Amino acid sequence: MATTASLATTTTPPPSSPGPGTTLPHLPHLPHLRRRLRHATPALLAYLAVRVTGLLLLTLWTHHRHHGVWPTLAIQWDADWYLGIADHGYAHTLGTAYDANNLAFFPLYPYLVKAIAVLTPGTRASTALAISVVASFLAAWGVFAVGDHLHGRRTGILLTTLWAALPVSLVQWMAYTESLFTAFAAWALYATLTTRPLTAATLATLAGLTRPTGIAVAAAVSTWALLTLLNRPTPTPTPTRFLAAAALAPLGWCAYVGWVGLRLHRWDGYFAVQRMWHNELDGGAETLRRVKEILAVDPRPHLFLVLVTITLIASTVLYALSLWDRQPLPLLVFTGVLLLIVLGSGGVYFPRARFLLPGFPLLLPLALHLTRASRRYRTLFLAAAVLGSAYCNANMTMVWPSAP
Repeated sequence: MATTASLATTTTPPPSSPGPGTTLPHLPHLPHLRRRLRHATPALLAYLAVRVTGLLLLTLWTHHRHHGVWPTLAIQWDADWYLGIADHGYAHTLGTAYDANNLAFFPLYPYLVKAIAVLTPGTRASTALAISVVASFLAAWGVFAVGDHLHGRRTGILLTTLWAALPVSLVQWMAYTESLFTAFAAWALYATLTTRPLTAATLATLAGLTRPTGIAVAAAVSTWALLTLLNRPTPTPTPTRFLAAAALAPLGWCAYVGWVGLRLHRWDGYFAVQRMWHNELDGGAETLRRVKEILAVDPRPHLFLVLVTITLIASTVLYALSLWDRQPLPLLVFTGVLLLIVLGSGGVYFPRARFLLPGFPLLLPLALHLTRASRRYRTLFLAAAVLGSAYCNANMTMVWPSAP
């Protein structure tokens, strides 16, 4: 019954939602695009304000430490791996060194950097950072569009603001893939809410070429497409579109995993690479061990690890609330699979809050609560969230000694 009800909510926007639209922005419809952009402007300005606040604190902190902001954002940690792929391509062998094979990183972002850098001035590092910043605004727009379509403009703005104020949200303006992936995921989910299967599947394919967790977007779109065919009260006039969407959605992820297998001459090539990075599913045993260690055993855990642990626990609670609220099926499948991958991994613990950054639908229960709250409470909560996020992000880059 929950599945049927969730599907029913995806077919018609609520009457109170102003101008939800029925299509994603397309260049041939510029007047429509301008209206949609004006409608989303408060959310985008709120997103910009949160990100600038965090960047200002980071700038002051780096200046005090005699560091530069630029290396922190553009060339460290995973950014260095993506730039290496853009410069030199992928490895041809599995090798024997742990944490050293760049086939673990999906190809769309580094090759997009390589292609655009040819047409723009500056270094590939500056191009990579620019792509992430631009993609972050497209992602914020998509986050707003989902919230606005489901619950109205105010909820969309609050949802976007909360996504901007997550404890590791600085990554949205780093040369990482999270912003690009979230943009694909958000607009793919919006396409399911507005019943456009081929658009959703195409965006899911692109998400699958961007990050390993692209399989979560594919699962959401494919499940929605198939169940829509089964649950529609009247025959679908174009069933082939939904069937094609279900088949197309996972192709990006499957194509890269298959290509790695061919490159390494073994059917499990990609998974062998992940084992070399200590990333294997263990049913959550390592996650539970680390949570227990940080919260109950270690007398002085690092602040960043505490933040990661709180994020994992809060995400689990928010998912339960999302189920209680009976969110539309595609959102529940996306965040559910994302949580299963992140919590069920036996790999490194510290980047898991970042891995959950694209899971913005988890914030919908909180955004709805703030929508109903008093203005004073809402203002105080958002101010605390923004300032706390700015501090956590600066601490993540200036105090935590490893990758975010």
